[in-house]
Amino acid sequence: MRRLGRTYRHLKRYRKIAQVLLKYGFGELVDQLGLTSYLPMSHRLMRREVAERPPLTTPERIRLAIEELGPTFVKLGQIMSTRPDIIPPAYIAELEKLQDAVPPDPWTVVQKKIEEELGSPVNELFASFNPEPLAAASLAQVYQATLPGGEKVVVKVQRPDIEKTIEADLDIFFDLARLLQERTPLGEIYDLPEIAEDFAFTLRAEMDYRREGHNAERFRRNFASEKYLYIPQVYWDYTTQRVIVFEHISGIKIDDVEALEAAGFDRHQIALNCARMIIKEILVDGFFHADPHPGNFVVMDGEIIGAMDFGLVGQLSSQLKEDLVHLFIAATQLNSEKVVQQLIHMSAAQRGVDRERLRRDIDRLLIKYQGLPLKEIRAQEVVSEVIPIAYRHQLRLPSELWLLGKTLNMMQGVGLKLAPDFDIFAVSQPYVEQFVRQMTSPRVWGQKIAKGADEWGELFMVLPRRIPRLLEQVEEGDLEVTLKLKEMGSALHKLDRIANRLAVSILVAAFIVGLALLLPTFIDNQAVWILIPAGFAFISASILGLWLLYSIWRAGRR
Repeated sequence: MRRLGRTYRHLKRYRKIAQVLLKYGFGELVDQLGLTSYLPMSHRLMRREVAERPPLTTPERIRLAIEELGPTFVKLGQIMSTRPDIIPPAYIAELEKLQDAVPPDPWTVVQKKIEEELGSPVNELFASFNPEPLAAASLAQVYQATLPGGEKVVVKVQRPDIEKTIEADLDIFFDLARLLQERTPLGEIYDLPEIAEDFAFTLRAEMDYRREGHNAERFRRNFASEKYLYIPQVYWDYTTQRVIVFEHISGIKIDDVEALEAAGFDRHQIALNCARMIIKEILVDGFFHADPHPGNFVVMDGEIIGAMDFGLVGQLSSQLKEDLVHLFIAATQLNSEKVVQQLIHMSAAQRGVDRERLRRDIDRLLIKYQGLPLKEIRAQEVVSEVIPIAYRHQLRLPSELWLLGKTLNMMQGVGLKLAPDFDIFAVSQPYVEQFVRQMTSPRVWGQKIAKGADEWGELFMVLPRRIPRLLEQVEEGDLEVTLKLKEMGSALHKLDRIANRLAVSILVAAFIVGLALLLPTFIDNQAVWILIPAGFAFISASILGLWLLYSIWRAGRR
């Protein structure tokens, strides 16, 4: 049996994981992953008592276990909540409840971290620094300070030693993913090591604050000519991989309707600005804020929206934007067959998908919204109904699209809270029409034709060199063609079993016939000493023959 890697290096962490899984009733999974040996002897002897818990659903127990296992697992759960192609709907709903607020580290520890990163004492770097954190999450803490020039800033500091914890947990993730791939039915459906690799990439990117700073700068450039959105400045002289300093922006939290009303803000205009922001991000820039919960947006004077926290972003290629628009058009036309074709074109539907069943499921979804005004369609409701279809048919849409769906869901929720009659589709319609015109413009088609011509040109340039070599291999007999047929290994194995059974049948029959012919000779010669073993051999061969007949009959029934 395969052992978990890095056993001694992560012994305490494996023990903690095994104990938490057992605590929340996942003892079978502990056994399946080979984690039982990491449990203390008292837990092994009293497993039933330890595993007893109040009646909770499986998704609830998973969420509680994740929260107890700490920041890496919380981040994993949050990322998994954006993957309904992998996680069932009931689990998605529970993972979205994961809390990312933890008690702050002491100021002395954080101060030391800032000084190590920036190379100078805090009182020399800043004119003032409030040691009470504005916020404390699993990976970082945020403080308010003032620069020597008088600029008010917020300082985001990575928790000390969190990198070691994250890297240790990622090592364990890779080990557990490989074991789940080998030992559970999930491995037959998903590439779990690849999913673990994607998660590790996302988490490591979020922990590099230089990347977050560049994300903010890109948003500043994209919205430089737009007055309804404000992106704070990054102070690069105070920014490293583990510390980032932003311009401090203040305002009213975007979903605090009472405070907005009291301040005299136009709620409909704020909702309109939210919609314009997200539509521009998707259809124009292909670069969007993927964590748009209300805490990351404030309303400033003039209904200007101030954005914060740029660690998690999504990107849409030109091709993906085109695919989205094609899906949108097919859906508005209630053309389920075209939707299925587009999903296959995007490689979202696998080769073995039941196309007719998928078409029926999509048809039911489209018919439900047939005739409804767009302003009455809620993104949250649509996404919640798409999720079971995606999971049932294992649709592998790019992770950016699931992030986008969650983003649209959040933003429409904020818009409806601000202005219940707000119609985000009406706002998006001109942008969609403009994008469709761009897709069909001669310039775009010219670029596609030029790209295709370039690829064909490369092929024709290569062919004259490759064909003579191919012909030489044919003449010399060095050319080999390998043909792999689906299920060939299984078919050959069955043929091998049939041949073996046939050979055994012939040998048993020959043995029985031979003994039957020899027995009269033994009896006539009165060779009693050989008659007993010969009779025993005859009876054994007969039993073996009957067993062979029974096995053939049973195989035929199966």
